[in-house]
Amino acid sequence: MREYELYLVTDADADEETISAVVERVTQLIVSSDGRTPGQVIKVDPRGKRRLTYPIKRKLESQDIVLTFQTAPSALAEIERVLKLTEPVLRYLVVRTDEL
Repeated sequence: MREYELYLVTDADADEETISAVVERVTQLIVSSDGRTPGQVIKVDPRGKRRLTYPIKRKLESQDIVLTFQTAPSALAEIERVLKLTEPVLRYLVVRTDEL
């Protein structure tokens, strides 16, 4: 199990229920992990709305969320696949935070 941070940049026009559904879907993927060892979400930190430096998909504002979690490295491919297909997600970044 490794520790990661996921930075989500979501559409500011999306309602709270949609953003909660995205976070819940990612949480389910983290917990289910690779099937052998369950992952865990350590912290969900909503950063609120902010103005983007440049337009992304013609949007000028975003809602940012940071998730800190532990999961198996094999689960990251599925998490990234789901995030790419999720419409309210404008950008995301997954960073490994534990020691190498």
